[in-house]
Amino acid sequence: MIKATIYDVAREAGVSIATVSHVINGKGKISRQRREEILNIMKRLNYRPNAIASALASKRTYTLGLLVPDISNPFFAEIARAVEDRGHQLGYSVIICSTDNNEEKVKRYVSLLKQKQVDGVIIGTGVSHGELLKPLQEHSLAITLIARDHSELGASCVRVHDLDGGRLAAEHLLRLGHRRLAVLAENERVTSSGERVRGFVETAALHGVELPPDHIAVCDHKIEDGYRRAKTMLQLAEQPTGLFCCNDLLAIGALQAIRELGLRVPEDCSVVSFDDTILARVTDPPLTVIAQPIEEMGRLAVDLVVQDLSGQSDPARRMVLPPELVVRGSTARLS
Repeated sequence: MIKATIYDVAREAGVSIATVSHVINGKGKISRQRREEILNIMKRLNYRPNAIASALASKRTYTLGLLVPDISNPFFAEIARAVEDRGHQLGYSVIICSTDNNEEKVKRYVSLLKQKQVDGVIIGTGVSHGELLKPLQEHSLAITLIARDHSELGASCVRVHDLDGGRLAAEHLLRLGHRRLAVLAENERVTSSGERVRGFVETAALHGVELPPDHIAVCDHKIEDGYRRAKTMLQLAEQPTGLFCCNDLLAIGALQAIRELGLRVPEDCSVVSFDDTILARVTDPPLTVIAQPIEEMGRLAVDLVVQDLSGQSDPARRMVLPPELVVRGSTARLS
């Protein structure tokens, strides 16, 4: 089988080989629509540019790094898939690094990505301060944060409006008549979780509902911790009837605890989660969620990095997407 060449792509697209080269290298003033048309032709013709030659010519490796806390968390698995799909569509490979929100691991992965001479890094992991990530900026790498924000870093970011998400969760439970509310939050390194809790607590307070300190539990990001903290909370004298979980893993743990205590969802306790991963749709009952547009976030994060590399955008663009309340079977009106 004869391999397609850059000339075949140019002829099929009706453009010069220079234009095809600009698309491959992420250069030139080419519209997004035209760029994607040429990329689709390359894919259809199974054209593969010489990676070594391209890298030497452009001083790029066409590789991106992705730092996430835990690839086994379905939210970050779905983020990684979206980033990888979009990266491959634009001609980039993606190195995925799972940090466990451990700062020593973050340092090691930052060093590794520098050694690999990646062109850009997408950061979805929580860090306590921006200094950990400064080496990436000093290495002149394009950086975008995803599902995170870190003002110290001065990087572009794509995230959902977490504060509004917390408000939506509180408003939904309050509309259903719930007044004894509780929250399962993530740890303090996860700034997005802090915003969700703040939105929830402030909205409840506006409606005259104050959450006691023992109705706000800080958890690790694992199912087991959601189970343990929910079980303790549901045995309090003032047992909550409406529970807001800051991610789907905590909500799964909460569902297990509720059942183990002989209670029913949603009759005895309504549960609202955050994220809307595949887990939220396969539980029994399916979870009411504050949904993040996960696929769109991944696509936009890659686009921001690539645009930064090609000089097509100003630095530090901030894209804040609206969350959406999706009502399923885990919430009901308080009887």
